Amino acid sequence: MNLDRRLLALVRSHRPALAGAVGFGILAAWLAVAQAWCLSRAIAMAFLERAALPALSMWLAAYTLLAFLRATAGWLAQEEGARLSFHIKRTLRERLLAHIARLGPAGLPNERSGELVHTLFGGINSLDAWLGEYLPQFFRAIGIPLSLLFIVLPLDWISGAILLVTAPLIPFFMILIGASADARARRQWQTLSRLSAHFLDVLQGLTTIKLLGRSQAEAVTIEQVTTAFRHTTMSVLRIAFLSALVLELLATLSTALIAVSLGVRLLHGSIPFQSALFVLILAPDFYLPLRQLGARYHAGLSGATAAGRLFGLLETQPAMTLPSKPEQPPPAPFSISFHEIAHAYQDGTRPTLQGVSFTLRPGETTVLIGPSGAGKSTIVQLLLGFMAPQAGSILIDGMPLAAIDPSAWRDRIAWVPQRPFLFHATLAENLRLAKPEATLEDLTVAAQAAGLHDTIAQWPQGYDTPIGERGGRLSGGEIQRLAIARAFLKNAPFLILDEPTSQLAPEQEDSIYQAIQRLTKDRTTLLITHRLSTIRDDMHVLVLSDGQLLEDGYAGALKAQNGWFARLTKGASA
Repeated sequence: MNLDRRLLALVRSHRPALAGAVGFGILAAWLAVAQAWCLSRAIAMAFLERAALPALSMWLAAYTLLAFLRATAGWLAQEEGARLSFHIKRTLRERLLAHIARLGPAGLPNERSGELVHTLFGGINSLDAWLGEYLPQFFRAIGIPLSLLFIVLPLDWISGAILLVTAPLIPFFMILIGASADARARRQWQTLSRLSAHFLDVLQGLTTIKLLGRSQAEAVTIEQVTTAFRHTTMSVLRIAFLSALVLELLATLSTALIAVSLGVRLLHGSIPFQSALFVLILAPDFYLPLRQLGARYHAGLSGATAAGRLFGLLETQPAMTLPSKPEQPPPAPFSISFHEIAHAYQDGTRPTLQGVSFTLRPGETTVLIGPSGAGKSTIVQLLLGFMAPQAGSILIDGMPLAAIDPSAWRDRIAWVPQRPFLFHATLAENLRLAKPEATLEDLTVAAQAAGLHDTIAQWPQGYDTPIGERGGRLSGGEIQRLAIARAFLKNAPFLILDEPTSQLAPEQEDSIYQAIQRLTKDRTTLLITHRLSTIRDDMHVLVLSDGQLLEDGYAGALKAQNGWFARLTKGASA
């Protein structure tokens, strides 16, 4: 009956709202029973007892009051259902965001951004119908018909028997037709997710698409995906309309059967008029909750399909297991040691690090060099705590990194990546990501240290200048300087610089490296770079290739050994 146990587990913590949605709905049904009694009594008095209007006024007034109370109870049932939906969606969204943050970049390697966004917003919003309407209606569809059945059976067992026999036919056909709709609903959800993801990819890669002349081809692809989604949606709607037709037809025929039975027995005088009229008025209300459940079944099906995807994300295991009792990292300055670290991707079939051991010394700059695919990015991901080694250990002043609180550890790290991510906000807001409580003076000092303040001072809005999505209004050098200013602002004892000038022209690199030299002073630094000419003889150098550490030593000594680093240096200078 389309009830997801994982969603029901969330609902248990919000039972009062569910009880209110179900209870007020059942109360509305009982008020409908009282209405039916008042109406049948008033009609019997008017036509059989020839009662005057003053005698009927009490019943009519009661009928009117009950109608008002019934409408109020129905409104309260909807409000409680909406409240239930709101709280569950908020809880689920918070859990999903926290879980995605816990997974980190390495935990979602096969996910597409557009599909994730659609899941987090469209998927959670589609739960409205399931939580606020379908779930309360499911319980009302059980409670209300049973209540009415106990009222009808003592008055007329024949009508009660008809209700008892015909009532199960509605959920039976609903499930029978819904089995076909389930697969189509899943296909509809997958098609919409794929459309969202592809459309976001096209928007983000618009420059590349235009330069390669693929605009028309991408337009055709989007049209094909859109057409597939339209066809899938129409097939779901066809089943929904067919289901509604069958359920309405069953309810109508069942009510007609009761009406015929009552009419025949009225002619023979075997049932009182008021009782017959009362049962006839109640018959549509008996089938109404079942019909409403059928009408909400397909909306609930969409929510249940989305729930499967949402809980699939929640059940994704993080690449790094959190410690049961996380410890605080040791005070700075600290050393960082890799001991026989091994790591592989794709379930161990693609090794990236093989028995790597080295130490980053306090207050010293260590330069990590190696060809593409050597394992440099894997080392950065391990240091940032986004994934764990499959063998070996990482020690911070002798304390295992696996035992340290990841959030507290990342507070000790300032990271300048190859492609800094900038949000569609002001320059000041992007800087304050590193230190939310930073004052304008703090921002100015950091920007001056990064060599960015003079440029900002020329802008009319200064630090309140919107920089566009991904820093679209800034040059490559300005983006790198902003990332360096973030690192200055954070003022962390451990600094990771991952190819900070890889996207810049040679004439821009010199000025950026001047800012980097100021940033690395008195900090433990890991610098990944392709620019070997900037490496001084007193710098600690690690040479990595194919996941193996080939050389480990100071640059001057490594040059004298005429090994890998010496050959790389000579090749770069040549």
